[in-house]
Amino acid sequence: MAKQPHLLVEEGDLADVALVPGDPGRVDRIADHCDDSETVAQNREYKVVNASYEGTDLTICSTGIGSPSAAIALEELAAVGVETFVRVGTTGALQSGIEIGDMVVATGAAKDEGTTKRYEDVEVPAVPDYEVLSSLVDAAESRQAPVHVGPIATDDAFYAETDAYVEDWEDAGLLCVEMEAAALFTLARRKGLAAGAICTVDGNLVEGTQKGATDDDELPEKAKDNVGRTIRIALDAVASL
Repeated sequence: MAKQPHLLVEEGDLADVALVPGDPGRVDRIADHCDDSETVAQNREYKVVNASYEGTDLTICSTGIGSPSAAIALEELAAVGVETFVRVGTTGALQSGIEIGDMVVATGAAKDEGTTKRYEDVEVPAVPDYEVLSSLVDAAESRQAPVHVGPIATDDAFYAETDAYVEDWEDAGLLCVEMEAAALFTLARRKGLAAGAICTVDGNLVEGTQKGATDDDELPEKAKDNVGRTIRIALDAVASL
């Protein structure tokens, strides 16, 4: 298949490293931090842009919401030659004291979603590539940005995250919950590729500040502001790989 059916890209169109936010609007925000950029394709929830940052060529591609959509993005990006994936997302905290606007770098993701079950047993861990993980942590430290590093949960039922679910995740010591990382980690590992994730906290579920609960906009102002810092860290990490 020459052109991928959802992303509408072909082999040779993209760089070998991609930043993969969920929100198509965040593609443009990441591109604004780059030295130059060019839209390659846009279809459904997927917007694909090529850019450069400090001499490093990269691709930015939105994944939409959830693991099924993220898996399609990774499958098609990998099919045209992308080898490294960095999720730049948002997340809900699961531990007291993690504040809105804080950043989390994932060391692994609990597979509380359905997509990865079609690829492998649930017992197989969803973990990031160590080099990508280390680059994200190093980039945060070089900017003197406090970052939480540890395991997270990936869930695909946003409105079914009951108090019992949240309590179980909290008791397990998981830092936060989002909707795509487990699929990205799993597929990248199975294909011999590399993936990592850094997310901005947009609410704290154990403290009752789930996003959208108290604000007219999806993200609180502090989270909006710190998404920019997360983007810069992700770009620094990519430039160092």
